Amino acid sequence: MVNKESIDKERIIKILTDAFEYNKSINYIVKQDSRKKDRIRSLMEYSVAVCELFGEVYLTDDKNACALLLYPQLKKTTLKTILLDIKLIFKSIGITGIGKTLSRESKIKSIQPKEAMSYLWFIGTDPNAQNKGIGTKLMQQIISVSNEKKLPLYLETSTVENLKWYNNFQFEIYDELQLDYKLFFLKRKPDNF
Repeated sequence: MVNKESIDKERIIKILTDAFEYNKSINYIVKQDSRKKDRIRSLMEYSVAVCELFGEVYLTDDKNACALLLYPQLKKTTLKTILLDIKLIFKSIGITGIGKTLSRESKIKSIQPKEAMSYLWFIGTDPNAQNKGIGTKLMQQIISVSNEKKLPLYLETSTVENLKWYNNFQFEIYDELQLDYKLFFLKRKPDNF
């Protein structure tokens, strides 16, 4: 696993854009028009930038899978984060989508626990390299990182098919949110706690 000291940002953004192109949760907030894929790409650029500031960005050695790990307890508002948010609005969400996005984020925040955590914002594998165990190895490494920090690992998914995969890593559903789709909230306690 390669960490943020030597990442290929363009490769990470491409993997995440391709892996999440049809994701219900992503498409709920990204403006749906002829530029949808560019808007998803902008969302992934934003997410990488935020994780560079308040988390960690990982890319596998073969450059076919990546993960964005955020530490929400470290997040703070700065001029840079405000500019990133503004760019996100104009390039991904669109002015008309602000209300829906803010409402969704408020509902998610009300469900997420208020404790120190590792938050797996995104994990993705190049669609051409899926089902080869690359994502599984990356998840095992992300779990190790969270264990070393003695932090629970949280995530959300709207992809029902992924629930079994997360269950294999001892993630448990702790809540659900019904929007235009169902969003599942998952938690994994650190080992030995």
